[in-house]
Amino acid sequence: MTEHIKTLLSRLSREHSLTEAEYLQLIEGYSPEAAVFAQDAAVQVRKHLYGTDIFIRGLIEISNICRNDCLYCGIRRSNSCCSRYRLLPEEILACTDEGYRLGFRTFVLQGGEDAYYTDDRLTSLIREIRHRYPDCAITLSLGERGKASFQRLREAGADRYLLRHETADAAHYRLLHPPECSFEHRMQCLSDLKQCGYQVGCGFMTGSPFQTSAHLARDLRFIEQFHPEMCGIGPFIPHHDTPFAGFPAGSVAFTCYLLSIVRLIVPDVLLPATTALGTLQPDGQKMGILAGANVVMPNLSPADVRSKYMLYDNKRSIGIESAQHLELLAERMNRIGYRIVTDRGDVRRKPV
Repeated sequence: MTEHIKTLLSRLSREHSLTEAEYLQLIEGYSPEAAVFAQDAAVQVRKHLYGTDIFIRGLIEISNICRNDCLYCGIRRSNSCCSRYRLLPEEILACTDEGYRLGFRTFVLQGGEDAYYTDDRLTSLIREIRHRYPDCAITLSLGERGKASFQRLREAGADRYLLRHETADAAHYRLLHPPECSFEHRMQCLSDLKQCGYQVGCGFMTGSPFQTSAHLARDLRFIEQFHPEMCGIGPFIPHHDTPFAGFPAGSVAFTCYLLSIVRLIVPDVLLPATTALGTLQPDGQKMGILAGANVVMPNLSPADVRSKYMLYDNKRSIGIESAQHLELLAERMNRIGYRIVTDRGDVRRKPV
């Protein structure tokens, strides 16, 4: 690690801001030594706000039917090999019932952009979850919708919305998506979500096809400016039934380096150690926590559909990834000096 990289990381930990050119220098200056330095700084920053708490979210993958045809995604519209499913509202409520019993106080409803889930159906579902479990947070991750739709879902009781920006570079966005998907609309959705009063999550893949260091520097600068409550970063993993099947997977170690940097940019961000980390490397999620992450999302979906929500090859959904094995996760976190907590896990943001 050069003295310049150390200086940049030290300044980022104090000021939480760099120029895009300086972020580029951090990316191009990546080394195992720089990663350790960034990790130590990130853990110190996180512990100041969150101590050793790791928040758990109950993930419910409600549908793998999607109108979109994103080139990297295993549930893309044109993948005829995908075995499709859709959970009905009563099945989703059964998942929340089980999750509450297991100790979850945040439910994440994630799915493809499935036309079945109209505003009317979703608002009815959200109101019922809110009625049953008023002490819980409800997070949605259902893709792009109109601002009026976001507002209705917010008024029904949704607290958070996860929508990865995927890349902050418009040209790169077009290389990852079909022509009908718009970078400008994705960014507008993120802006609309903030205006509707959600806690908003953005994020991107590391090592995605055609990604450059300059793209990643732009991602980091965007995160600084957008200042999300949540940020999902995981390594790209190819799916065999997509146009990107032959591309290499991203790096777990480099992803963890970027997790540390994001923690330094937004100290109070809720930062997941993603399933993709654990898919590529058995101890990947542990590495994410040690790099500054403070959220894990065990799977609450019915066991018979988990293997069908396959965004990328070999996605893990059993064992420690399963909500039913929460004690395994707690034990693993305890071994590295952390503890899972069962409250809503809201962002601990200091007043500006």
